[in-house]
Formats: sequence, C-alpha cells, structure tokens
Amino acid sequence: MEKPKVVLGVSGGIAAYKACELLRRLTESGHDVRVVPTDASLNFVGAATWSALSGNPVSTEVWESVHEVPHVRIGQAADLVVVAPATADMLARAAHGLADDLLTNTLLTARCPVVFAPAMHTEMWEHPATQENVATLRRRGAVVIEPAVGRLTGVDTGKGRLPDPGEIFEVCRAVLTRGPGAPDLAGRHVVISAGGTREPLDPVRYLGNRSSGKQGYALARTAVARGARVTLVEANTGLPDPAGADVVRVGTAVQLREAVLKAAADADVVVMAAAVADFRPAVYAGGKIKKKDGQKPAAVELVRNPDILAEVAAERARPGQIVVGFAAETDDVLANGREKLRRKGCDLLVVNEVGERKTFGSEENEAVVLAADGGETVVPFGPKEALADTVWDLVAARFGQIT
Repeated sequence: MEKPKVVLGVSGGIAAYKACELLRRLTESGHDVRVVPTDASLNFVGAATWSALSGNPVSTEVWESVHEVPHVRIGQAADLVVVAPATADMLARAAHGLADDLLTNTLLTARCPVVFAPAMHTEMWEHPATQENVATLRRRGAVVIEPAVGRLTGVDTGKGRLPDPGEIFEVCRAVLTRGPGAPDLAGRHVVISAGGTREPLDPVRYLGNRSSGKQGYALARTAVARGARVTLVEANTGLPDPAGADVVRVGTAVQLREAVLKAAADADVVVMAAAVADFRPAVYAGGKIKKKDGQKPAAVELVRNPDILAEVAAERARPGQIVVGFAAETDDVLANGREKLRRKGCDLLVVNEVGERKTFGSEENEAVVLAADGGETVVPFGPKEALADTVWDLVAARFGQIT
C-alpha cells in the first residue's frame, strides 16, 4: 500500500526543535513526510536536518522547482497537514488566507485534514486577535490543539507550551484514521474523568483500585482529534497529558466530584470513565497505623462516597447535556449494566468485564454500550481508541437528534 502522505509545517518558534521528534514518530510509523519550514524556523533547525530525517527534499520557496508547481502540488497530494509549532503569526496568516511562502500556499491548496499545534507565550495565546484566529480556523474545519501549560522560554511559565510530540502524533494518527470531513465535535466542550481515586487511610496507605486511566485518555485524545474542547479530570494515572486537553489533577472521590461539577457547568458532554471508589475510611489516621504484636488490627469503618455519575445525570448543568457512564463488572455483566443504566439515569453506559488480567492497564478493551432508549452497541476486542471513537459516534448522533 502507498504510504500516507503527511506535510509537516514548521513555523519560527523555539519549539521547532521538538518537531524533530514528531517527524521521527511519523516516519517510523510508515508515513511519507514532507517538511515545509518557514524561513524563520530555519534559525532554529536547519533544512539539512529536516531533509536527513524525512528523506525528502526541503524548501521554503515557491520559486524552487517551479516546473513541479510545489505551492499547489504539495497540498493537493497530502493526506494530512500538521503545523507544529504553529506560532501566533502562522495562525494569523492561515486564518486570513495569506500565501506569501510555501507553507501558507500549501495550507490554501490542501483539501485534507489540517492540524495546528500552537506554541507561543501565554499573553500571545490569550490575546483576542489570536483567539479569534483560532476560532476562525476551527470554524473552517481545522483541528487546533490547545497548547500545554508549563515552562516557556526564559523564566516564563504558563499556557502556550507545545504539547508533547508523542501526544501530537496520537492526535495526527486519529485524524488520519477518520479521514476527510469536518470534525464532528467542533465547538463542543467535553468533560472526561479518568483513572482511579485513592481514599487515604493514613499518611502512607490508601484504598484504591486497578484503573490505569488509559481508556479515559483514549477518549480525550480522540475527542481532541474530532475538534472538541476537552477537560480531563484525572486521578492518579501518571500518564502524559493528552495534547490539547486541559488537565485537572485530583486524588480522592470528593476532589473528583468537585472538579467534575465545576467543569460540567458549561459542558456539552460529561463522560465518567474514572473508577471512583464507592467507599472511603470514616476516620483518617494522622500517623501511620502500627501493627502490634499479639493484637488484631482494628476494623476499618467505611462510609459511602458521593455518586458522581448519578448526580451529574440528575442535575444536568445545561439543557441537552449528554452524560456517559462506565460500568466495570465481574459477573452478570449485561444484567448489572442495564440495572446501573436505569439507576444512574445517564444517556449511555459503557459496560465491560474487568478483572486482574482484563481491561485494567491494557491497551485493548471490549464493551457493550447501552443506551437509555434501549439501544445496544457491541464493540469487539481492540484498541481503546476504537471504543472511544464508538462512544463519540453515539454522542455525535445524539447531538444531531437534539438539534
């Protein structure tokens, strides 16, 4: 099969060096990559580096190899165009349709999916002009990944950092898998919980569960690739932040409830994929609980944690908000799932069988998605991203019914 053709545009920001890692991941996964840098970006990474890493010629000029009409042909032949980093200047030129170099000409002629990974100082990202340019690009069908929060150049820290190249690659792969077409979650805000809560018993011990958070992260990545604004409430995962998601870190069920309810206030969708502890110790010991020879350990009294899924479903923050739950079952999987769907009051419930060697920590999953209207969608064993896309397909279909 012919390799998918990817254009990697690189604009003139200090984060240009990170695009080398993105290029490596794209080429090693079987993509034919053509790097199109701006003149300014060559101050950070030279053309020889891009050519050596990609195995393809590199040019910034529309006047080179004119007989091949590169300013038209590169964009026409591409299956995906990704610009990383995308500076404020590049976003402005792309939004206004300027075509003063090879990269902006390529963006105008491309009819394939386009992904922008912005990187700039916080003040530049938050400026109304940049936000308006981002909104324009998204309205036209481009995927503009939210920048990460972290260390910028110099001593500055804030939102504007280029997301991890590995996570940008995952977004690109998801976009390529879906193919042409406007992102169906564009303009939607989705809130996703992921991971497993931990309920402290003393300063060194806790009650927890085996959830890795990988399914929730797959939901976040695929939602970003489909154009959504994503808030990810993560509990104890240790996973790298998905590119484009605003990540809120929590530890306990009570903290997760507070974060989810706050984020859900303006959300179109809430997906409760986290494994939330049903109980927590009634008493927290201020010091480590010691074992004593000849004495039985004291009983640990438990109290119930709040039922976050039921609360979100019952008290929807806005009309038409869609609520998706997850049910991890060990026996009578579908029967228990149907009962949970009725009891929780959510629109969709993803039911899967779990165990020590099933689902938890794995890269794969299988499930049945139950709907409040009686529908059942079987998702066969496969990557967790496939299950995530099925969930978003069902959510997008419900948006169509609502509107």
